[in-house]
Amino acid sequence: MTEYGYFLSCEEFTPQELIRQAERAREAGFTRLAISDHFHPWNEAQGNSAFVWSVIGALSQTVDLPVTTLVTCPTVRLHPAVTAQAAATSSVLLDGRFTLGVGTGEALNEHVLGDRWPSFEERAEMLEEAVEVMRELFTGRQVSHRGPNYTVDNARLYTAPRGRLPILVSGFGPKAAATAARIGDGFVTMQPDADLVAAFRDAGGTGKVVGGLKVCWSADREAAIDEVHRRWPTELLPGELAQLLPTPAHFEQASSLVTREMVADVVVCGDDVDAHLAAVRAYPRAGFDEVYVGQIGPDQDAFFEAYRTRVLPALKDAEGGLEDAPTDSGR
Repeated sequence: MTEYGYFLSCEEFTPQELIRQAERAREAGFTRLAISDHFHPWNEAQGNSAFVWSVIGALSQTVDLPVTTLVTCPTVRLHPAVTAQAAATSSVLLDGRFTLGVGTGEALNEHVLGDRWPSFEERAEMLEEAVEVMRELFTGRQVSHRGPNYTVDNARLYTAPRGRLPILVSGFGPKAAATAARIGDGFVTMQPDADLVAAFRDAGGTGKVVGGLKVCWSADREAAIDEVHRRWPTELLPGELAQLLPTPAHFEQASSLVTREMVADVVVCGDDVDAHLAAVRAYPRAGFDEVYVGQIGPDQDAFFEAYRTRVLPALKDAEGGLEDAPTDSGR
C-alpha cells in the first residue's frame, strides 16, 4: 500500500510554521513527513532557510509521524561524520522513525564555505564514500577511515541509532537509480517515472521508492497560479541548472524564462479534486511506495481541510480497488 505524507519546505516557511504544518498534516490523515534541507531558498520570495536538524528535533517532540529528509547532502557543506551524528540523534529522538534521504546536492547550498563545486561524477563518488562512512558510524563502533575524499579519525557515535537507520539515495536518471540500488536502502526521485522505478528494481533495488510533488490548493485557481509563479518557478527550470546555479539571484534570473502559462500547465493549482487526485495517483501507478505532497503558499488551512475530507479519502479508496471511480470535485 502506498503511503501519503506531507512535505515540509524549509525554504518557504519559518520553523514555527513548519511545526504547525506537521501537526495539521497528522490531523488531516497524512501518515509521514518529509523535510527539505537548504542553506538558501531558491529565491527571495520563498524567504527562509531553517537549519533542518533543529526543526527535526522540534518535530520529534511535537508529532509522532516518521520523518525523512528529502534530501540532505552529506558531502560538502557538512562532513559525513557530522551528518551521521545529526541523523543518529534524529533517529533516537524519533524512536527509530527517521529515514535519511541523501543526494549529491546543489551549488546553491553547498558553495557557501567557498569549496569548489565538483562535477557530477565527483559528487557521485563523494556521496558513495559518505554513505559508507555514515553506515560505519551508525554501528556505534569506533571508526577510522582514510578515503579519497574523507578522513575520519577514531570517531564514535555514543548516541547511535537503535537498529538500522535507512538511507535513501536520490537521483534523476538510470545511472543514479542503479547507484541507489547498490548503496541505498531505497530510491528518491521526484517525477512519477515508471522507467526509473524499473531501472532501480532491475539493478537489484529492493527498498522503497519515494517521490513527491508540490500543489497549490485554492478556491481561486488564477491566484494560485500567480502564487506558484512567484514562489516556485524554479520547479520548471530544465536540465542541470538546479544543481549548478550558486545563489538565489541566479535562480531569479533563470526563472524569468518560466512563464505563468508554463506553471499553469505543469503544477496543480486550484480546488479541482480530480486534478489533485490525478497528479498524486501518478506516483503509485508508476510503482512508488511513498508520496509526499507539499502546499505552496500561505493557504495551508484550506489545503489540509480539503485533503482531510476529500483527497486522502479518495486515495485510500483507490488503494482499495476503486481507483477509477468518479469523485465529487465539489463543482
